[in-house]
Amino acid sequence: MMNPFTATLDLQRQTWESAAEVVKKSGAAPDANETISEVDVGETPHEVVYEENKLQLYHYESQTEEQHDVPILIVYALINRPYILDLQPDRSVVRTLLENGFDVYLIDWDEPSQLDRSLQLHDYVDRYVDNCVDVVRERSGQDSINLLGYCMGGTMSVMYAALHPEKVRNLGLMAAGLCFSGSGGLLEMWGDEEYFDPEAVTDTFGNVPSDFLDVGFALMDPVENYLTKYVRFYDNVEDEDFVENFARMEEWLGDGIDVAGETFEEFIEDIYQENKLYNNELYLDGKHVDLDEIEMPVLNIVAEYDHLIPPEASKPFNEVVPSDDTEIKEFRTGHIGMSVSSRSHAELWPDVCEWFEERSQVEEDLPGEDRFDEEIEERGEAEVDDEPAEPGEMNVDEEIVDDVTEDDAEAESDGSATTEDDADAALAEDVAGDEAGVDEESDAENGETDGGELAGTDLQELDGIGPTYADELREAGIDSVEELADADVVAIAESTDVPVGRLEDWVDQAQAYRDEN
Repeated sequence: MMNPFTATLDLQRQTWESAAEVVKKSGAAPDANETISEVDVGETPHEVVYEENKLQLYHYESQTEEQHDVPILIVYALINRPYILDLQPDRSVVRTLLENGFDVYLIDWDEPSQLDRSLQLHDYVDRYVDNCVDVVRERSGQDSINLLGYCMGGTMSVMYAALHPEKVRNLGLMAAGLCFSGSGGLLEMWGDEEYFDPEAVTDTFGNVPSDFLDVGFALMDPVENYLTKYVRFYDNVEDEDFVENFARMEEWLGDGIDVAGETFEEFIEDIYQENKLYNNELYLDGKHVDLDEIEMPVLNIVAEYDHLIPPEASKPFNEVVPSDDTEIKEFRTGHIGMSVSSRSHAELWPDVCEWFEERSQVEEDLPGEDRFDEEIEERGEAEVDDEPAEPGEMNVDEEIVDDVTEDDAEAESDGSATTEDDADAALAEDVAGDEAGVDEESDAENGETDGGELAGTDLQELDGIGPTYADELREAGIDSVEELADADVVAIAESTDVPVGRLEDWVDQAQAYRDEN
């Protein structure tokens, strides 16, 4: 049986300990407040190399003696400030790239004024980003550069790569919202046209206020954002490193920027509500953002615990582009954690740097004479001596002539020499045989049988059809390119989730393939 006096004494002891803890932590509060007020962000040295309207293009000071040939341009979202990618020295994506030998540029959009309310996506993508890309290309001397887009910046980077594929060598995407067909999480649900009208917001505010957006993001996880993180701060108020990290993150979270009104409307309606980008139906200022133009290498970095852009809102993108060099890196972190967590910088970013490094070396052809010399050295051949041969020493060319003469003499003596006509006849037979073999191989490759009919050609031979779409088509009874060429687009659209526009493109490709073969 519990002693009531013991229970009372235990409760009294716990109360005194809690009170003492409060007093102790309260004593640390002034120091914590000072730390919070003095914290620095975005410290990596850089210069502004281009300005247009509100945007500034940063070029970061190199951290290595030599840099990779192809620079990286980071395209951040139009929401919040880009220094989340350079939050603190030991957790900075920018610094990590620099330390791995990359030449790094970053676009800081800054905040639009009410005069910028009419800016649309094509202004940001096809004007601002394009101008920044051209600046980087000119400064680096490269025809094409690396793009690394984060969040909304990743979505815009895809648009840009589709419009200007010749200027993008490699496309990196971080937590990019690309596919919204029921897999975009809570944001997609809230943004559904049944519940949300973006025009009502812009009619009220003009540009969309950052405070309005911040409240929406915070309400996606209200317990964490309004309670738990402050309890965690209280528990660690005496830990100076924790306080500094907390302060940097809070500064960034509170440093949002407004979004241009028409751009907000366009993004919500076209990307979230109608999924036009993923369905290859997006047009910017009359220009088709054609995903079939994305043939450059693509690295799709997704966060397993991302509640803003769930992995399934990003990963399907790799299946609808024709690039034969695509990769998905899914990491155990959240939307912001992929850029600021210590584990991400220890485990994820070394792999990302390696991916870009392997694709950022430009091989320049050597001049003809140097190339010849290098080939000679690689084969281990001795240099040809142009000096006259010493008496009694045979020149290399003379040795070859003598060998040929001796062979001819032996051939004549045993009657095995062939006449010029015989040689021509033998050559003709060889050529005829080779051509026949080539024809047979070509027929086999094209799926042509002895009867001249086309056998089934894999659907994935067509641009834009990956494993997922191929399976959908097979479920609809379309098993080959030849069957697709004669298919009824409307009937397929009714039995699959594939947009009519995309199906029409595939059917056109299939018919062209059939006509050519």
